[in-house]
Amino acid sequence: MIYNDAYSVFAGHRHPGLLGSNVREGWAEVADFNDHVMNVGLAGGTLAYRDQELTLHRNGYPEQVWMNLDYSPIPDEHGRPAGVVAVVVETTDRVMAEKRNQQEFERLQSLFVQAPTFMAMLSGADHKFVMVNPEYRRLVGGRDVVGMSVREALPEMGAQGFLSLLDHVSATGEAVTRTSERVLLRWSDSAQMEERFVDFVYQPIRGQKDKVEHIFVQGSDVTERVRAERHRQLLINELNHRLKSTLSSVQSIVRQTLRTTASNDDAAKMISSRILAISRAHNVLTAENWEKADLGTVIGSVLAPFQDSDRNAVSMEGPALQIGPHAAMSIALAVHELAANATRYGALSAARGRVSVMWSLEACDAFVLSWSEQGGPPVHPAPEQGFGSRLLECILPRELQGSAVIDFHPNGVIFTLTSTHAAMREEPALDEMA
Repeated sequence: MIYNDAYSVFAGHRHPGLLGSNVREGWAEVADFNDHVMNVGLAGGTLAYRDQELTLHRNGYPEQVWMNLDYSPIPDEHGRPAGVVAVVVETTDRVMAEKRNQQEFERLQSLFVQAPTFMAMLSGADHKFVMVNPEYRRLVGGRDVVGMSVREALPEMGAQGFLSLLDHVSATGEAVTRTSERVLLRWSDSAQMEERFVDFVYQPIRGQKDKVEHIFVQGSDVTERVRAERHRQLLINELNHRLKSTLSSVQSIVRQTLRTTASNDDAAKMISSRILAISRAHNVLTAENWEKADLGTVIGSVLAPFQDSDRNAVSMEGPALQIGPHAAMSIALAVHELAANATRYGALSAARGRVSVMWSLEACDAFVLSWSEQGGPPVHPAPEQGFGSRLLECILPRELQGSAVIDFHPNGVIFTLTSTHAAMREEPALDEMA
């Protein structure tokens, strides 16, 4: 072997021992490789390798080495191959750097794929998809968009202003960020537009001459969060509405009670009991998130304080019926007034008195509620109309879009409310109980 100074650096600690040695013996660890090279070269052939990996003992230990190798025969004076010239260019540093870059790329690609947020890389003035992660594919309904421009892949995005935003980022190099942005996506050709809400950023990536060459898209689908926030705001608005309605009812109860009650003590007791009736209806509605209430449960909760543990003085009968919040409040107040009057003057003031509360759904969506007393003392209409009478005969039927009749029968009071099932389910417009 004869070589130049550059090769002596490549040979490491084996220089200068390699000078004048046989190549097979000089590089014994790759003898088979060099045997092949010599056989081909001495036969007049040439060989070329790019980034050829060999394990060499250049410094007393094995190390992986990558090289570009070119072999050509050297002719003698007769033109026959007498030797082989080797051009050796070590590429280990470059190959290792490329391997590190590839590993880093694969690591980043793995992070890209596994990222919990949606990501996409766009290229060029037409914003062509270079790569997208699974979350982005999920956002756009599973469509395969790689290799297509945004306009081709997601035509519905153009009319919503997103293409203009991308053009702005390309032209100015300024990132664009949006929060809780509404976007309509067509997940299939036949499907309706799907409403989603997203937080996202369009981040410009500059290349040569500081020109924007790519746009990195990253964000999160926050649809459930936005819908939850809207629902929470709806509940807050509904709570405010309910609170104002309840305060209005309480205000009316206080005003009407004070107007028709002789003493402050009696007024305080009546106001307290009437507000408690509203409170019991509130408890039933709260258990159902103020969306509905079971009529039997509402009536039962109001009548519970009037029940005598020694006798079953009050009976209830009727089908399971869901009613709206406004109807529940109105019925609760009415039943409380009937029970309070029965306790003071009617059937519940007598040891053998009985009260029957019945409700039913009749033909043509009609709803009927009846209160019947028996076994009590004779009853007569009050000489003056108080709060209870006004509530039962005027306010209640007005609130529930129906009619009410009180019959002072010799056997006991009979109260009948007639309305509609629709009015009991839905909430009518609130009128002040004045």
